[in-house]
Amino acid sequence: MNDEINYKNNPLHGLGLKNMLIEIVDHYGFEILFAYLNINCFKTNPSIESSVKFLKKTDWAREKVEVFYLYKFKSLPKVSSEQFSLPPRDRIVPEGQTAGQPAELSLEDAERLREKQATKSAAYSQKNGSRSQRSFAARSDSHSSSLDDNHTRKSGHKPPASPSSSVEGSPSPWAKWKK
Repeated sequence: MNDEINYKNNPLHGLGLKNMLIEIVDHYGFEILFAYLNINCFKTNPSIESSVKFLKKTDWAREKVEVFYLYKFKSLPKVSSEQFSLPPRDRIVPEGQTAGQPAELSLEDAERLREKQATKSAAYSQKNGSRSQRSFAARSDSHSSSLDDNHTRKSGHKPPASPSSSVEGSPSPWAKWKK
């Protein structure tokens, strides 16, 4: 029973996707939504109907909009890591917390936020870059060998090696396929 009370305190409870989107768009507009959420349906020929259609089909985008609604539009405090792992509609809002006024957002703030996220992403990629480069190299090698296998199966023989493919450290991994 207590969970039911907490669930009903969630601003998303009983709110349809279309009505939620209408509230957000009336307050912020499509340009701000695209700037903060980076979802293409808010940039290319935006309309409530087309956005709702896309968001109903795409779980990650719908959840992104719901999180924006809860924490930017309704100004709820950040949740615990346990609650963060749940979809926004399943999160329990403590009884004492109520929705506040919509946050003041601007395109300049959105740009600064994107730059900050890009910096974090670059630092993360640099820290874990060697692992992703190794996996790319492994995929590339397996793709190349599968091409060799496919060619052998179809024609019954392997293509002749070109002079550039026999040189170690060839500039192009596809050199042996070029004529």
